[in-house]
Formats: sequence, structure tokens, C-alpha cells
Amino acid sequence: MRILIVNPNTTASMTKKVGEAARAAASATTEILAANPVAGPESIEGYYDEAFSVPGLIGEMQLRPDMDAYIIACFDDTGLEAARCMTDAPVIGIGEAAFHMASMLAHRFGVVTTLQRSIPAIENNLVKYGLASRCSKVRAADVAVLDLEGRNEVALGKITDRIVESLEQDGAEAIVLGCAGMADLARSLSDKFNVPVLDGVACAVKLAEALAGMGLKTSKQRAYAAPISKRYS
Repeated sequence: MRILIVNPNTTASMTKKVGEAARAAASATTEILAANPVAGPESIEGYYDEAFSVPGLIGEMQLRPDMDAYIIACFDDTGLEAARCMTDAPVIGIGEAAFHMASMLAHRFGVVTTLQRSIPAIENNLVKYGLASRCSKVRAADVAVLDLEGRNEVALGKITDRIVESLEQDGAEAIVLGCAGMADLARSLSDKFNVPVLDGVACAVKLAEALAGMGLKTSKQRAYAAPISKRYS
């Protein structure tokens, strides 16, 4: 099985981190390819950045049309609906994957993301996915996406503080890490707090393997129908 995981921003070091996290979660027989576009924003923080990242995301998928599944490695699930229109292979967003898995492990889960501006997009997605009532609260660590590169103890401290608040003040029973750049933190934080801490990259890999392994395809009826042939200038 071959899965392409696309980081929709242009930061290659983040793509490398995401690829490593995906391979760690994947089965031995699954080949993970990780890619990012060469044009677009260096990080995705809010609606404006999302708009400029979608063409690059779609372009990376078009370069590799023979994958068994695709994963979008942006927690806002940037371009997810558009991506599902261009292929019948399963396309998984890491946000949607993490939310659904968290809802199976806990009655209520909290989300810890990067910046305040990311909260509305995440809240809107939770409503769209029908899981808003299962989320205790979305909290921002006030950490920029690029600050998650390398071992940043200040950033880790802020994320840890928000997890404490989510568990003690919001009644969360599990934590979803709201950024692909946090993918390498889930296991240690889960051990630290003794609750499920979910990384969307790993969740998306396991769901992609399951859907592709079952031979399931993205429906081409109505919403995700293939694009109508026309010129894009």
C-alpha cells in the first residue's frame, strides 16, 4: 500500500518531521511518501494562508495519481473537500481523523492548537463533522507553527500548560494536538498525563490504511464528483 502525505505549506523540515511520524505509525507493508509544494505559505495560520496553500496541495496530489490513499497534513484540513473531488482514493485530513478517534476513546476531548486565530477554523470543523458537543474546548498555546521546529522547550512548556488547563478546567478526558508540527510530542505527553494524547498524523495513517485496505473509495456522487473539464487560467 502506498500513501502520500502532503504538508500544504512549503517548509521542508516540517514535511520531514511529518513523514517520520507517519512512517512510525504505518504498518510494515505501507510505503509513506511525504511531500510539500514549492510555492505557497511557509506555514498555515488562519484562513488567508489556507487559501494560498490549496493550489500547491492539489498540485502535489496530481503529480502522484496512483496512490492508494492521501493524507492532508494540516490540522485545519486545508483543501480537504477539493482534494476529495480529484481522486477516488480515500483522502484523510489529520484534524478530522484525530477528532473521530478521540471521540471513540473519551466522552469529551480537548484540543490544544498553536495560535488564537486557529481556534475558529477548528471550531467550525468540529461543527461540520458533528463533533462539537464532544469537544470540551479548543485552547491555543500562543505558539507559532514554525516555533515547533526543533526542540523548543518554551513552546513545549506552553503546550503542556494548555493541556493541564484542558484536563483540570474543561473536563477533557483526552487531548488532541492541533498542529502537524506537534506530531512528535503525542507519546511523551500521553505518558506524562496518563490520558490519550492524539496526533492527527498517526490517526490519519491508520484510517487511510483501513479504508484503502477495505477497498473503499471516495464517492463520486454529488459533493465529491470529479471536476468538470474546463480551462483553469
